[in-house]
Amino acid sequence: MKIGNKEFDLNKRTYVMGILNATPDSFSDGGNYNEVDAAIKRVSEMIKEGADIIDVGGESTRPNAEYVSEEEEIKRVVPIIKAIKENFDIPVSIDTYKSKTAEAALKAGADIVNDVWGFKYDKDMAKVCKKFKAKCILMHNRKEEGYKNLMKDVKFDLIESINIALENGVLKEDIILDPGIGFKKTYEENLKVMNNLEEIKALGYPVLLGTSRKSMIGLALDLPTDERVEGTIATTVIGIQKGCEFVRVHDVLENKRACLMTDAILRVK
Repeated sequence: MKIGNKEFDLNKRTYVMGILNATPDSFSDGGNYNEVDAAIKRVSEMIKEGADIIDVGGESTRPNAEYVSEEEEIKRVVPIIKAIKENFDIPVSIDTYKSKTAEAALKAGADIVNDVWGFKYDKDMAKVCKKFKAKCILMHNRKEEGYKNLMKDVKFDLIESINIALENGVLKEDIILDPGIGFKKTYEENLKVMNNLEEIKALGYPVLLGTSRKSMIGLALDLPTDERVEGTIATTVIGIQKGCEFVRVHDVLENKRACLMTDAILRVK
């Protein structure tokens, strides 16, 4: 898979997406990187720690987060994306579910659209991705909790997102799936999805796992967000074992080392 001008050999190793929240209220690092200089410094650190992609978000997706208008979101993310592209040679993802934000970010140099609503919130998202030939991450989400058959329903929901993408001209090879850990799932359901990630992988697309510092880990370990590194690493290792090619994390260095070690074991000749 080619993302930006970088080749990603998904059979060779696991790739790390570093999180950069250009927000005042994200659950883990809100307010830390919403100025360009601070953001660039953090990106430099993450690249040194082994990040392969930088994921820029301008609106928190934590539960009960305040809605951000497209205008405000664009104002937050576009200067940062431009600065990253001017200073570093690394693919950039825009974490948004709004088509105007996605288009502005892609014009600024972003390579991937990471949509937490899997193209179901904004009907124009798929068209924007097709227009720019952008890679897209389709995350599992739904408006209400409640599943008759958890894994069957999650896969059905993801297939709906895939069909929206394909019907609007997005190429199959440009699609990545995300099981949506932490979104409209109970603690037990998140654990069950984690334990059955191979079923998501069996849909035939690369899979990105985003568990970093999430409530599932906090509940399992009874720890606050800044003490969930080891729990996140455990999910990273299990995700790789079950076929995930990408992990989206705050703590790049620790998870990168875990990826390298897990890859070394699983891919030994």
